[in-house]
Amino acid sequence: MTLAGSWRVFAPAVLALCLGSPIAWAAGITWPGGQMLPTFAEPRQLDVVDVINSPGEVKLLMATLQGIVNRTEPRLYLLESPGGEGPYTWLRDLGVPYSLLNWRNAVVKYRDEVQGMIVYDPEVPDTINVATTLAGLRDAVVASPELAVALAQEPYGLQIVEDLRGRFRNKFEAYEWQYQHLWPDTTRRMLIGLSPGHTRTIGARPADAFTTVLVEQTQERTAANRKIYEIDLTPFIEGPAVYVRFEDNFPEDGWGPALHRLQLEADGDIIVDFIAYGPDEGEYMFEDGNSQANSNFDGHRYADNDRYFIYELPVPEGTEKLILYLDLWNQFKVSVSGKRPAPTTYIEPYGYLRDYAVANRAMVFWLRPNVTRERELFEKILADVAPGTPYLGWFADDIAGEFSGVELASSHGVYVLAADWFNNMTVFSGTRYKGAPDRPETTVRPLENKIYVTFIFGEGDNLQYNQHHMRVLWDDPNRGKVPINWTSSPLLIDAAPAILNYYHATATENDLLIAGPSGVGYFYGNVWPSDSFAEFLAAGAPYLERSGMPLVYALNRINEQNVRLTPQVARAYEEQYGLPGLFLSWESQYNTYLMNRTLPVSTVRGVGSVQEALTVLEEAKARWTGDRPLFIAVGLLAWNLRPTDALLIVNRLGPEFEVVLAEEYLALLRESFRLPPHVR
Repeated sequence: MTLAGSWRVFAPAVLALCLGSPIAWAAGITWPGGQMLPTFAEPRQLDVVDVINSPGEVKLLMATLQGIVNRTEPRLYLLESPGGEGPYTWLRDLGVPYSLLNWRNAVVKYRDEVQGMIVYDPEVPDTINVATTLAGLRDAVVASPELAVALAQEPYGLQIVEDLRGRFRNKFEAYEWQYQHLWPDTTRRMLIGLSPGHTRTIGARPADAFTTVLVEQTQERTAANRKIYEIDLTPFIEGPAVYVRFEDNFPEDGWGPALHRLQLEADGDIIVDFIAYGPDEGEYMFEDGNSQANSNFDGHRYADNDRYFIYELPVPEGTEKLILYLDLWNQFKVSVSGKRPAPTTYIEPYGYLRDYAVANRAMVFWLRPNVTRERELFEKILADVAPGTPYLGWFADDIAGEFSGVELASSHGVYVLAADWFNNMTVFSGTRYKGAPDRPETTVRPLENKIYVTFIFGEGDNLQYNQHHMRVLWDDPNRGKVPINWTSSPLLIDAAPAILNYYHATATENDLLIAGPSGVGYFYGNVWPSDSFAEFLAAGAPYLERSGMPLVYALNRINEQNVRLTPQVARAYEEQYGLPGLFLSWESQYNTYLMNRTLPVSTVRGVGSVQEALTVLEEAKARWTGDRPLFIAVGLLAWNLRPTDALLIVNRLGPEFEVVLAEEYLALLRESFRLPPHVR
């Protein structure tokens, strides 16, 4: 019986993270019941391979080799374009002896542990993910067609064990085949969502590839020209599709085309009808050209400056009349081609997290939750795993993909760990946790009529942020000069103990790690299945205590809108996590209130600059009556602000303000609500 088959015996009875007996996942990996992520063997000696400047195909090759090698014992460590913390920073902190090795010699050294190569199809980039799944199942590395030719020669002598070229017409066929043929043999205890690679530009698309058919000649910025535009596409019928391009007619000022709805009529019948940014748009997207989309005006896509987007629209054979209808506004330029344009971009593979997927024999996919056919397959996969299963990686379609993806996963009892830029997890998961240091008992000063402020850096659910950008912020020389709460992931205990050890060892008395969002993993509580939510929180609760993150910042969205917790969800948070209070959502306003008469909730007012923070606080001061305390949780956008900025903010506040850590903030908030002191 396969591991997957063995899991199915237990799945109906228990959560994935609560299996009753330990599981030996592989020779060097263990995943006991009650543990949320697997533990690898402890690294003793590392071969360090620098692939920062190597082609993407080499990064992919080495990451899949790393997964095979590190499955038994972590021995390979890759330097792959890390964040601003520097390529050797964490490697030095690991304290593990290492030697440098080039990638060619690494392949030769570990050749005997590899069964061969999986060759992906560059014409269908998502076969990179299918190949990664196969690599874990077949103990093989993934190679491009060109690299495979070289690796078949001495001194490598690798043979092709699976060739995916020409097997699939598109990504959906590839993932459907993977679901039918590979999913039964992969682990059910984790899911991996990864883009097949980074989009790279080949060059500018020739201007004569398209014919302009509609253009706004005035610099319209107020949507006053919004209406349904009708375009006759009949002259462009040359084959099975027409291609419609949208771009900014005045690229210098950034008010480009905004499209809400597209309809295509063939001989009187509507054959295409979708809302830009809606679930059916992706089926027709040929190139998004770095365009953006949002839910304003009931959903629209826009392309400012040099951005653009192109749709591929089908033309039924024998069509005599083809009419396009566009709900469109602002400074648009619409052009059409009857011939398939040459691509201006290509997909370059990368290695991040693929070592972890291969080592754990996990299935890797990249399905858009906002595209109907892809969402349906996504839901099939989610329905096949038990509540409490982690989804590591990320989602397509940027912010819209995040909101809908996390909501979709949560609705199936699956929590998310952003990790698609995390490198060397097979090494970090083998380090050992030293435990959270004892913090002195919180001193709570007498409650006064002041404006109490607590600063919270977001992004803590993001494992790659913990590895990269958080380290940059943490190394700011002004850290520790003002109280700051740092959201982080309690699951670093499993995924990267060495990283959590470092933050604990170097924290000052003004640094407090808190969990989130939304606790042990990123999820939306209101849409989680009610019959397993409390059990899921209970299973993760020990991680809050062990990680030294007993407080929680949560996100909770439905249809991309922040919503309050239901009374049942709030009660589960309070009871299972033992919380004195909760920070909730990233809002444009601050607010405090009681849930169930016992749980104080403070919404987080997000700010992206020093000036915005000062404006928010000064406006609060102007409205404050002074006869009772006011509480404001300020969310510092981690990608824009740093501890030095928090110091600048604090230095400009008057005596009416008191800046405190979250522990004291919630204790004082409880007192203001006349609640008894919290006892864990």
